[in-house]
Amino acid sequence: MKELHTIGFDAKRAAQNRTGLGNYSRFVIRGLSRCSDVERLLLFIPNWHKMQALEGIAQERDVYLCLPQNWWYWLGALWRVWGVTAELADHGLQLYHGLSNELPLNIRRARDIRSVVTIHDLIFLRYPQYYKPIDRWIYRYKFRRACEQADRIVAVSECTKRDIIQFFGTPEDKIDVVYQGCDDSFRQTVSAEKKEEVRTRYQLPTRFILYVGSIEERKNLMLLARALPLLKDKDIQVVAVGRRTSYANRIDAFIKSHGLTNRFRMVSGVPFADLPAFYQLADVFVYPSLFEGFGIPLLEALCSGTPAVGCTGSCLEEAGGPSSLYVNPDDEHELAAALDSILSNPALRQQMIANGKDHAAHFHMDTLTQELLKTYQRTLNL
Repeated sequence: MKELHTIGFDAKRAAQNRTGLGNYSRFVIRGLSRCSDVERLLLFIPNWHKMQALEGIAQERDVYLCLPQNWWYWLGALWRVWGVTAELADHGLQLYHGLSNELPLNIRRARDIRSVVTIHDLIFLRYPQYYKPIDRWIYRYKFRRACEQADRIVAVSECTKRDIIQFFGTPEDKIDVVYQGCDDSFRQTVSAEKKEEVRTRYQLPTRFILYVGSIEERKNLMLLARALPLLKDKDIQVVAVGRRTSYANRIDAFIKSHGLTNRFRMVSGVPFADLPAFYQLADVFVYPSLFEGFGIPLLEALCSGTPAVGCTGSCLEEAGGPSSLYVNPDDEHELAAALDSILSNPALRQQMIANGKDHAAHFHMDTLTQELLKTYQRTLNL
């Protein structure tokens, strides 16, 4: 068995994105940096001026930044997908991991270096109507090529694994499912002072149902808006945290026409540091998305001690586990009934909280890092 000592990463998202793929990339890198099984982690970052999201990762043990040099400085995007391959062997890499659905297009030219790619979802193939044609074409080309050229593939859920097999015809034995985790801050109890400060600053109601995620059509927030007037508790409110898109205007129109303006709020621009307080102040969390690759907000809710409701049809049962409730993404009456059962039954709510934390324990950083190391070892020993 070969000994693993040096890993390189496509760290564009780790350096630039504060949500989604960026959070996943930093979670992986931070977990490996705290693991004695690896000696060096090299982060390949295409833009010298876009590293604002690294958030101290560069100070972790044996983490090194690699940026485009000489004339590649001006062509960082091209360096990332083509030029970087020629440099990998010079750094003594054994393995290169594309953390965000893609690999350099010529990765096979890297001498004696194995490759792994993480595929998060293929939603653009399942729901093409939510993507521009040019974006679908680019994603399909990059994702398929990465799956073909990688020595092994990491899927973030069983659902994503099934999609990779279905859409790309990838052999099942080439894919490992290694789940995502969430930031440890969601597992920590937020102080009473911080909660009160967040409640006051955002003018949060005493009791509310929480949603966290971008406010776009695929996330299906309208289902919660339609369920709200059906609830038995007419005082409970909804707080939706996330980036607005044009879809939010449709929700605005619905809540206005149904007299729900005082019971439904959308809040944008909430910094990551405030999110744990939102979760821990909420009575219940709802994630009504039509389709996800994993569903991190559900896991964040469970870690925060908040009972959760998701929708059937994709992977949310994997993230939310058996303790959460799941409803048809087109049935507001079913969602209202699920919420009524939680809001009116303190014993059920406490049981969901306890069981949810038990489920969330499977997603600790150390556990998932060890699973990823098994994939790396399989790759090295092909």
